[in-house]
Amino acid sequence: MGVAVWVQQTVQVPLSKRTRFVGPGGYNLKKLQAETGVTVSQLDEEMFSVFAPTPSAMQEAREFIIDICKDDQDFQLEFGAIYTATITEIRDIGVMVKLYPNMTPVLLHNSQLDHRKIQHPSALGFEIGQEIQVKYFGRDPTDGRMRLSRKVLQAPASTVTRTLTEKNSITMTGANSTTSP
Repeated sequence: MGVAVWVQQTVQVPLSKRTRFVGPGGYNLKKLQAETGVTVSQLDEEMFSVFAPTPSAMQEAREFIIDICKDDQDFQLEFGAIYTATITEIRDIGVMVKLYPNMTPVLLHNSQLDHRKIQHPSALGFEIGQEIQVKYFGRDPTDGRMRLSRKVLQAPASTVTRTLTEKNSITMTGANSTTSP
């Protein structure tokens, strides 16, 4: 029997990509470990240690990690710019949208959909595949998530309509109004 030689590397994953790297409920990490045979341990907020049973497994893991993390930063979005987003999913708390084709969907929360308080996106008649305009407000500094809003592009709902009349206007009423020079 031969002696197994483990290969170890440290991988730095920026905060903005950590959620994507780990995946929902650790899905991406579990998939990485199942497909390549590596073991991944988190060292701190941005550093992960990867142990692989062979150099080829380490190479496969490296390609997997690059593939998982690559597409979110492919497009440089401009702070304050307005983009067309496509709705990919409707949830109770908001809608999931994509700004470009290979992007991981981002949550546009109910509080950012409209000036009115809504309980569910269906109140606004949204459908999967529908395109909406959103404004980009950068990434959250703590977790790296995109901040988007549709609400800031909507005209505020007016509750009272008032008709203004000029105070100095002269109104004359009467059946027999005659003016003499």
